[in-house]
Amino acid sequence: MNDEPESMPVQAPARDLVGSLERGLAVIDVLAQHPDGLTLTETAERTDLTRAGARRLLLTLVATGHARQEGRRFLLTPKLLAQMRIWLNGVSLWDFALPFMREVAARLNESCSAAILADTDVVYVARVPGERIISVALHVGTRLPAYCTSMGRVLLAGLPEEERAAILARSRPAANTPRTVTDPAALLAILRDVERDGYSLVDGELEIGLRSLAVPIRDRTGKVVAAINVPTQSSRHTPQEIARDFLPALRHAAAGIEDFFVVQ
Repeated sequence: MNDEPESMPVQAPARDLVGSLERGLAVIDVLAQHPDGLTLTETAERTDLTRAGARRLLLTLVATGHARQEGRRFLLTPKLLAQMRIWLNGVSLWDFALPFMREVAARLNESCSAAILADTDVVYVARVPGERIISVALHVGTRLPAYCTSMGRVLLAGLPEEERAAILARSRPAANTPRTVTDPAALLAILRDVERDGYSLVDGELEIGLRSLAVPIRDRTGKVVAAINVPTQSSRHTPQEIARDFLPALRHAAAGIEDFFVVQ
């Protein structure tokens, strides 16, 4: 386990920052928090600006179409949303997710992967390799059985139970190792636990000595649309250590990735 403190981004020297842009963004932020708009005085108070400074910034936003004035109040316009849409059209979910996954990989000194469900399999859609090597060769496009993998169980647990049962029946579970659970009733019980707990820890069912923890990624409706995981060797971490150390990091990353769906 890497006990090094989490690295922080390098702070740019104050001389390299554009103060007027920083103040303008602060005005945008405060207007975004008040959809009904703010007066000049309210804007100045909430951004710690002078009335004259706030006035110039507000009028600049109005002139560029990013805000409008209704009487004494200033409101943001949809122009910012349109710009966000343009950005989103050029950014896939997995481009957006990779920085969060890299943070997990660096923090835990292990790899971090993301996958979606493709019928009875999971398909890897993003991966950040770790410095430590695991014996299973994984890359974007890799397919693994859903029933015996942590991400697969998270994704199956996000489905209605009838659909879970149908997928398990099509999977024809086979024992990859002596630890692999293959009984459909037992697997359905495990999936109910995964749904309740919000994560899946699989220990030696895909390969002896390989442990993996996964959490779901949900869209704005709460539907499970993907999963992210961290695998490790059993010689490096006990199941208790994995739950204690990996779970918070993965949940933090999942929450950041889910923000993508909020602005879509």
